[in-house]
Amino acid sequence: MTISVSTPHWDLDASLPPPMLANLSHMGLIKVVGEQGRSFIHGQVTTDISSLAEDQWRWGAHCDPKGKMLASFRTFAIQDALFMLMPKDTIEVDLPQLQKYAVFSKATLSNASAEWTLLGVAGEQASQFVNKHFGDIQQELTLIEKGAILKDAERFILVLTPDAAAALVAQSELSVFDASAWQALEIAAGYPNLAASHASQYVPQMCNLQAVNGISFNKGCYMGQETIARMKYRGGNKRALYILRGHTSLQITLASGLEIAMEDSFRRGGQIIEFVQRGNQVLLTAVLPNDTPNDTQLRFADDEQSHLTIQALPYSLDEA
Repeated sequence: MTISVSTPHWDLDASLPPPMLANLSHMGLIKVVGEQGRSFIHGQVTTDISSLAEDQWRWGAHCDPKGKMLASFRTFAIQDALFMLMPKDTIEVDLPQLQKYAVFSKATLSNASAEWTLLGVAGEQASQFVNKHFGDIQQELTLIEKGAILKDAERFILVLTPDAAAALVAQSELSVFDASAWQALEIAAGYPNLAASHASQYVPQMCNLQAVNGISFNKGCYMGQETIARMKYRGGNKRALYILRGHTSLQITLASGLEIAMEDSFRRGGQIIEFVQRGNQVLLTAVLPNDTPNDTQLRFADDEQSHLTIQALPYSLDEA
C-alpha cells in the first residue's frame, strides 16, 4: 500500500517532535512460523525468545559466528507467528542467513514486509491519538483486531494490515510524515538500527545493544555468543554508539567519513550508523571509540567547516 506523505518543516533541534503519524516505509518484517520456530530463533539471536511474553517486545541482534551483527531488530509475536522488525535492506542480508540454518528445524521464515503496513505515532498527542483509535494502550505489546501496537515510552509502532492502515490514515487528524521523521526520533533515543551496509562489522556492544536490553547473558548458546560474552566478562570492547548533532554543507551518506578533534588537528575515526539531514542540519548515530569525551568536537572529513557535537545518551552504558 502506498501512503501519501507531506513532511511539514520541523527543526531537528526541537526538544519535542511535532505530533505525527509517520510512514515507516524503510522498515520491514521477517516472519517466523512452525513448530520449532521460536526455539530456532532463540538459538540464533541475542534475545531470550523463550521468556518473551505475549505482551512484550524486545530488542535483539542476529550475529555471524564471529559475533558481528548481521542485523539488529525489535522482536514480538502475533498469535503463533514471531516477527523481527528491522530495516528492509537489512532483511535482504539477514533472512538468507537465517534460512540457511532453518532447514534443520521445523521452522519457516519469510519476508512479510508486504503483508503489513508499519506506522509510527509520536509527539505530544501520541497517546491521545492511539487511545482514541485503539483504546487504552498500556502494555509494551497489544494485539488488536488487524495487527499489533508496540509501545515504546511515549511512542508507538503500529503493525497493521494494509486496509486497516489506509483507513486510519484517511481519518487521521495528524500530519503524515515520511520515514526520516521517525528515524530522527530513533537516533535521539540512541537506538541501533543497523543498515545492510554495516553487516558483520560490529559486535552488539559496539552499538549499545546491552543498554537497551537487547542481549541476554543468561540464556543458552546462540550464534556468536562466545565473542559477545567475552566482551562483557573479559573486556576488550573499545567502541560504543554515540548521538551527534551539527551542521554541514555536504549531502551526507552512511559512507561519509568522520573526523575527531585531537589537540590542534583532526584524525579520522567513527562510522555513521543512521542519519537524518534537513538542509545543513544533521542528526546521526555513529560508532566511536568508547573513551571519546562528551565535549569532543567532530566534523565530516570532506567539510572542514562542518561541526558536530556529542549529545547525551538517554540511557547508561555502565555495566552492573
